[in-house]
Amino acid sequence: MTVRVRIAPSPTGNLHIGTARTSVFNWLFARHHGGKFILRIEDTDLERSRPEYTENILEGLRWLGLNWDEGPFFQSQRLDLYKTAVQKLLDQGLAYRCYTTPQELDTLREAQKARGEAPRYDNRHRHLTPEQRAAFEAEGRSYVIRFQIEDEREIVWDDLVRGKMTWRGSDLGGDMVIARASEEGTGQPLYNFVVVVDDIDMQITQVIRGEDHIANTAKQILLYEALGAKIPEFAHAPLILNMDGRKLSKRDGVTSISEFKQMGFTAEALVNYMTLLGWSPPDSTQEIFTLETAAKDFSFERVNKAGAKFDWAKLDWLNSHYIHSMPVDQLTDLLIPYWQAAGYKLDAERSRSWLEQLVALIGPSLTRLVDAIAMSQLFFSETVEFSDEAMQQIKQEGAAATLKGIITALENQPQLSQDSAQDIIKQVVKEQNVKKGLVMRSLRAALTGDLHGPDLIQSWLLLNQIGLDKPRLHRAITE
Repeated sequence: MTVRVRIAPSPTGNLHIGTARTSVFNWLFARHHGGKFILRIEDTDLERSRPEYTENILEGLRWLGLNWDEGPFFQSQRLDLYKTAVQKLLDQGLAYRCYTTPQELDTLREAQKARGEAPRYDNRHRHLTPEQRAAFEAEGRSYVIRFQIEDEREIVWDDLVRGKMTWRGSDLGGDMVIARASEEGTGQPLYNFVVVVDDIDMQITQVIRGEDHIANTAKQILLYEALGAKIPEFAHAPLILNMDGRKLSKRDGVTSISEFKQMGFTAEALVNYMTLLGWSPPDSTQEIFTLETAAKDFSFERVNKAGAKFDWAKLDWLNSHYIHSMPVDQLTDLLIPYWQAAGYKLDAERSRSWLEQLVALIGPSLTRLVDAIAMSQLFFSETVEFSDEAMQQIKQEGAAATLKGIITALENQPQLSQDSAQDIIKQVVKEQNVKKGLVMRSLRAALTGDLHGPDLIQSWLLLNQIGLDKPRLHRAITE
């Protein structure tokens, strides 16, 4: 049997971290077994589905490296398939038209609430006569299609993560709506129904999704049986939680995959981290791996039942690892869009060679790619703002004289090198009979506006190449 799994996001929002983690588990399982990873877009919610969300989902999966083997398939293009399946259940007497009005349903729920009962449909229209149906239609009532669920039925499956799962039909809220009214007469199909029809048609062998779908699974198993199809295996992965153990939400700063990218996380770090959200490799000390490496060891025996806590510090650590391990030219390619988004001027002066020198300078200090904006600002600004510490340094006795000495030495050394920069510092120290620390701190303060930052000599060389060192030295003297 060829393993066939799918990810089926709804284009009613951008690709979220939870959906992306589920995609990772599906991809790993498919690759581990040499199977197929299928992409399906569940866009039957016509009011909320947007093409820009679809594009965001596709782009996010590509960025993460979760390449799919078949699809994308769109539910909105498969309506005839669903309507045929609805009619099949109607013809078999396993589904029926329900004419209960919204007002009648509200009255039913209020009465159940008053009695302390859980809300459920009372199946009142399950056995309508043709005459009763005709009377309701003559009143102008619309209908929904409901699938019959027997209260005494027990639904059991062996979950790949959670083991034996048991539900009773009486826990599922009464007969289930599988389609809304439509002019065609068979209804507009709804999620729990179309997902089953799709999975049957696409020959899905394992349904891998979050534990919040467990109640849906019980309902869907009944639909598989009613449609005469083989029931796939199910695996319900743990939810992603915040550090307090509550379900992750936007209040925790968790956003879409595209926003994680904007926040400066690399695809490699993010997908590595998502793999660890609920799964542990055989070597529990291993934390760094590619998708391909993880796929070799992936199994649901090592997926936890307990919720997976999202740890920003752990993600930052992984991200810094990937950044620091990255070749300079590759890291430069990743940083250029961040500089451009910040409005930094990338011109002929700031050549590719110059940019790579800058990346080599700041790269070891980056945790997120976006950090490069602040760290490199002094290399893109005509002037810098002096911190209080820097201003105090510049005003120290002897600081201005050392800066003037450097300016004078630069007249004879317009193009700096590592050696010539060091020679200028030594020359000023000797000529002015001052400590080297005074010269270095004063030079850093004048060039960068701060007393802390990346390597001073390398920073000076970069500023010298674009002609920003002398103006800053002159300005510091006049402050």
